[in-house]
Amino acid sequence: MVLHFLIQGRVQGVGFRWFVQREASELSLCGWVRNTEDGDVEVVASGSLEDLNELRASLRKGPRGSRVDRVMEHYLKDEEAAALDAFRIEGAW
Repeated sequence: MVLHFLIQGRVQGVGFRWFVQREASELSLCGWVRNTEDGDVEVVASGSLEDLNELRASLRKGPRGSRVDRVMEHYLKDEEAAALDAFRIEGAW
């Protein structure tokens, strides 16, 4: 199962990507997290429904110092998971 999340709020400059990477890695999910130019954080994650539900709960909470106003999500086709490997942070400048 593959999910795409877009997290809005105060989610940049607060360690959100590192938080997501740690949470997803602990759940053995594949995928990536990155900042968007609009100030949001985007996540693509692949794994079991149970693990994705745990990640969803973590995304809604966020790390200390963040403020999550909205989490949007939609399912991607399973074929999209073929290119995903160990969870990583993309575009960490």
